[in-house]
Amino acid sequence: MDRTLFTAEAVRPEVAAFNAAVAEKFGHLPGIFEIGLEAARSGDFMPTPPPSPRSRDLEIGSGLSLHVVPSAEPKGVLLHIHGGGFVLGGASQQDPMLERIAGAAGLTCVSVEYRLAPEHPYPAAWDDCERAARWLIENAAREFGSDTLVIAGESAGALLSVATLLRLRERGLAEAFRGAALSFGVYDSTMTPSQTLAQTGVLKARDIARLVDSYAPDASLRRTPDLSPLYGDLRGLPPALFTVGTLDAMLDDSLFLHDRWLAAGGEAELALYPGADHAFTEGPHPLAAEANARIDAFLAERVAAA
Repeated sequence: MDRTLFTAEAVRPEVAAFNAAVAEKFGHLPGIFEIGLEAARSGDFMPTPPPSPRSRDLEIGSGLSLHVVPSAEPKGVLLHIHGGGFVLGGASQQDPMLERIAGAAGLTCVSVEYRLAPEHPYPAAWDDCERAARWLIENAAREFGSDTLVIAGESAGALLSVATLLRLRERGLAEAFRGAALSFGVYDSTMTPSQTLAQTGVLKARDIARLVDSYAPDASLRRTPDLSPLYGDLRGLPPALFTVGTLDAMLDDSLFLHDRWLAAGGEAELALYPGADHAFTEGPHPLAAEANARIDAFLAERVAAA
């Protein structure tokens, strides 16, 4: 790994200017728990884009639904798992991103409406995502015109993506997914050094700890592979792309899991962006277009290689 990527000189001037403007405008805003979950979920924490006019919701039984953003001529199907610290977000709240992937990679995008903490702590979201993945394995060809599957998630969604693959592997089903695009994920619910040292930026240590208490209230389970894939057996998983910025509180999570993925005999790419903070791909960050183009290309390549 190139150590110069972590230096101040590696941060482009436009990125430094963007970071300074964000810190000035938003650096003193209250966090999720200061606002309150109800207010944060209603849009007070971050704006929610409108759903795609092409999207539809699909019930797959037992109260679980999938939000579908179709591709006109799908080459494959993306199982998408949204972020939000396990307490925020929804399957229909990132349609601009799913529209981009549908167009750029030729994938019908299917996002899981998993249950949120703290009302539904572990293993609720994990069970929902596994059910969605197994349903796609059985029904994607009939429902969406292709049984070539890939998976992607951001932040909490990246953890759920890896945990889903691990669960599928135990059932002999992981090979159904041809690739995993994993963006700034949390892969250690006992908190990596970069998490515990985070005092500035989008995610701070105190807020991360409260999120963990919300989704994993039983501390004795926090190093199980479901909650901390970093400690799991990673053999037999598909090629993965790890996307993360050098200012992200989850930096260590991606660095460590990328290396463990390779050590387990898997294929893995690390896309490291100097000066980028958590969730930088989801807004007007100067590096977002570059990172998203690499994610789209990775997903398209994995589908083409199937």
